[in-house]
Amino acid sequence: MCTPDVTAHMKQRVKDFNTAIVCGIEAHACVLQTSVDLLSQGYRVYVVVDGVSSRSLTDRMYAFDHMRQAGAFLTTFESIVLQLTQDAGHPKFKQIQQYIKTSAADTGLLALNNIRHLS
Repeated sequence: MCTPDVTAHMKQRVKDFNTAIVCGIEAHACVLQTSVDLLSQGYRVYVVVDGVSSRSLTDRMYAFDHMRQAGAFLTTFESIVLQLTQDAGHPKFKQIQQYIKTSAADTGLLALNNIRHLS
């Protein structure tokens, strides 16, 4: 994603922009490369793990490990939304709360992560 045109556009549109929230398809390819590129350019990168997919859970998990080791912060949709709103005093909090009231579908990440840490 970090082609010269996109990078120039990002720097031109928001001068003090230093944080990126990343989600997408193919964690081990596009999402990983985008995250590493943004990190190398000095951005703080937050990867929304339940907003990232791959064809296999194995590819996804090792891509997350790689991104974490490179310096990205791994987070969830609910966590990033709550961080952005900061507290219930945010004018859109009630509206946003509707998106997080229902539990998200199981992503499979916790089960695999627990198995890897046991061995």
